Amino acid sequence: MFSAFLRLLPLALVLSVLSAPSQAGVIKGTVRGANQQGLAFANVAVRGSATSTGANEQGEYQLRLAAGRYELVFQYVGYRPQVQPVRVPGGDSLLTVNVTLQAEAYNLGEVLVKSSDRDPAYAIIQQAQQWRAYHRREVAAYRARIYIKALGRIDDTPAKIMGLFKLGPDIKKGIFYLSESLSDFSFTQPNVVKERMLSSRVSGDSRGLSFNRASAGRNLGFYENLIKPAFSERGFVSPIAANAMLFYKYELVGSTPRGGEVVHKIRVIPRRRTDPVFSGYIYIVDGSWRIHSVDLSLDQDAQIDYVDNLTINQQYAPAPGNPNVWLIQSQQVRANLSGLGFKGSGYITAVLSNYANVVPTYPAPPEPKAAPPVVAEKPDAPVGQETAAQIRKRKPDLRGLNAQVRKKVKQAQRDSLKNDPFASMGRGEVQRIEKGVNERDSAYWDAIRPVPLTAEEQKDYHVKDSTEIIRRSRPYQDSLDKKRNEFEPMSLVIGGYTYQNTYKKQSVSVQPVAQIFQYNTVEGIVLNAQATFSQRTDDRRYFTLTPTLRYGFSSEQLNPSLSATWQLHPAKLKQISVVAGRTVENFDKNSQLTPAINTFYTLYLNRNYAKLYRRDGAEFTYLTEPVNGLNLRATAGYFDRHELANTTDRLIHDVPGRAFTPNIPLSDELADTRFGRSRILTVGLSLDYKPGQRYINRPDGKLNLGSKWPTFNVQGRAALPGVLGADVRYLLLQAGVRDAVPLGLLGTSNFRINVGGFVGKQEGMTFIDYRHFSGNQTLLTGNFSYFQLLDYYRFSTNNAYLEAHYDHHFNGFFLNYVPLLRKLKWQEVASLNYLNTRQAGHYVEVGVGIEHILKVLRVDFYTALQSGERLGTGFRVGFGF
Repeated sequence: MFSAFLRLLPLALVLSVLSAPSQAGVIKGTVRGANQQGLAFANVAVRGSATSTGANEQGEYQLRLAAGRYELVFQYVGYRPQVQPVRVPGGDSLLTVNVTLQAEAYNLGEVLVKSSDRDPAYAIIQQAQQWRAYHRREVAAYRARIYIKALGRIDDTPAKIMGLFKLGPDIKKGIFYLSESLSDFSFTQPNVVKERMLSSRVSGDSRGLSFNRASAGRNLGFYENLIKPAFSERGFVSPIAANAMLFYKYELVGSTPRGGEVVHKIRVIPRRRTDPVFSGYIYIVDGSWRIHSVDLSLDQDAQIDYVDNLTINQQYAPAPGNPNVWLIQSQQVRANLSGLGFKGSGYITAVLSNYANVVPTYPAPPEPKAAPPVVAEKPDAPVGQETAAQIRKRKPDLRGLNAQVRKKVKQAQRDSLKNDPFASMGRGEVQRIEKGVNERDSAYWDAIRPVPLTAEEQKDYHVKDSTEIIRRSRPYQDSLDKKRNEFEPMSLVIGGYTYQNTYKKQSVSVQPVAQIFQYNTVEGIVLNAQATFSQRTDDRRYFTLTPTLRYGFSSEQLNPSLSATWQLHPAKLKQISVVAGRTVENFDKNSQLTPAINTFYTLYLNRNYAKLYRRDGAEFTYLTEPVNGLNLRATAGYFDRHELANTTDRLIHDVPGRAFTPNIPLSDELADTRFGRSRILTVGLSLDYKPGQRYINRPDGKLNLGSKWPTFNVQGRAALPGVLGADVRYLLLQAGVRDAVPLGLLGTSNFRINVGGFVGKQEGMTFIDYRHFSGNQTLLTGNFSYFQLLDYYRFSTNNAYLEAHYDHHFNGFFLNYVPLLRKLKWQEVASLNYLNTRQAGHYVEVGVGIEHILKVLRVDFYTALQSGERLGTGFRVGFGF
């Protein structure tokens, strides 16, 4: 639930809080509605300044101000703002100001709307659509301060997860996550955000660092055509998107004067339940046609896993000293969650203030013309109404403004360098969390916190913080481990078993039964006894050690091996791995043929697909990220390899007329794949580079966020003869590119292309050294990203090759229109696999399928062709989340 909550609510908006002056007064109180109930997350701003705050879930607010006279503006979406003059006396003082807001009275005026006429809301929305691009980029740059509070709570728990697994002793009803953060950040067009976290607090974890992030909230900008939050695979159409009329119906609730402006309240109604759209209200300012505020929701029809409903509230206001530029003041995302028998709720609230260095993109906005609130669909519109054609004539001409945008952005960047608190941040670094941000005491938070804690939150901090020492103590951790480490046979069958010592940061894990007990015709019944010991440190370094004892009861051979991995740096990627000993390997180390699948097909269907060999030796690997976006992997290894033969033909079910095949791979390129014995010394280097990689720099590690560019890969592997008896020589070079490409409502495409080949002189190469292409001859698949109808090893090559894989996840674009399938939340997928080698010619696989069946399964149907000739068809089943 914790990860689902974080995925669901990665909001970020900008929010502000003034550092407390030494002599300042505190204004506090409650914002209520007409029914005297607190208005959750109401906005409270100081008129004429960049200072604002937000109320908590109970409508309680607090604001720290220096001595003086002020006008406070209390606002809540759908309610009439109230201005309250206050005087803050000198010295530390406390002033209580409670207000009651009245629901806004929206007036439709005296315009008679005929039954044949369109609702007046359509004219307003059309204006907002025309001005959407203008308002999206009307500010070239600015800086602000943001306060974010995130909370998640469990309201109900099941007796067992999925009826199988017991809950851990630390999973209880109530708040499971509560954090606050205060950050400074800067924004520059088109979407460059730099953020420095000033302070962080996580309830019950004095060492914890909040995951709150200002830049994440920009995914909820309604000036974009498509809103793409991280909690959903598909995006959602904005109510003022260019194509919004295809997805929404609109109703004008009414209009009201507000602060010298006229604000229209428009009800947003989905045309079809199946569409990825919001419902609720959007408020548009007359004349400038900008967003004033939003109160929009998503429900279960939005096809969001584990979410029953989600509400987004946003409040905009003019930037200090510049009424032509509006910026967001506050944002809240609230959700009710359910899944796997759990029920819960949560929210993230963000308040923004301390706006500075606000640079408008345009000198002054084009003069807008007020539109009458009614648009007739008829060309002969009556007096006082306008046609759609007339509205289009008033569309702002942005063609000549593109150069202004670029010029203003560059100028803003130059100006920011003169006194830039973010200058030390690296290229691509979107957030920096300095060491020590979590060392602030409760008095600090009481002084700077703009949104007061609720009674529930106060209790959570008090209980968890006061008991943290106890909860970190060895007796307490040992008592929890005693419950966590209780052995359950079902856990061992499905996912293995882990014994942990939390206090010492140690754990020992064993694999599931299907990995421990295997069967193949080379070794017979296999006992693959393997355990992984892990030791972690307080600064996120770790060491793992995995001894393996593999014994084949038919071959009567014991194969011991040992692998180890060290993470050398607490925050940077820097790992060393070593594998040494005797192992039994598949000719294709990336084969989809898992031991469990091979065991089933061998024992029940007389299909011994696995082709194995033995290797003795060791391999060393070094993995690091020398510069942002560049991952380097270097390897060196020596192995003495031995050919193996079948030692058993036992099975459970005998298929008449079908015999086991020899332990010799079949290949079109190499007639005889037997090799006897071969020694090899290899060195390899692989470079992955993702240009423009964005990342978060934390004291406990670097988090990569991706970029708009694909990942490029180059690698080489060389076999060097004459050392330690090595008798193989070759050089394999490969280059590739891979990426995931979001296509809006149509879903997401993924592609991977590799081209390479063996160059130079070859000596003593065995079939093991060939470039293999992961095929599949079973109904079950371990990876849908590889070939699905290609015979194992058929087109393996020691020449040039081109391999390409493409799949597109439609994310329910078509199936959501089918009521039954929409309830099942199935999603469609299409794929294309291509291979070109000397023997394969042009080999193609085309597939279509359904994923998310029972949440986790995927079923595809494939057709294979070789140089235009149809080879065959088949279904494949596997995991598809």
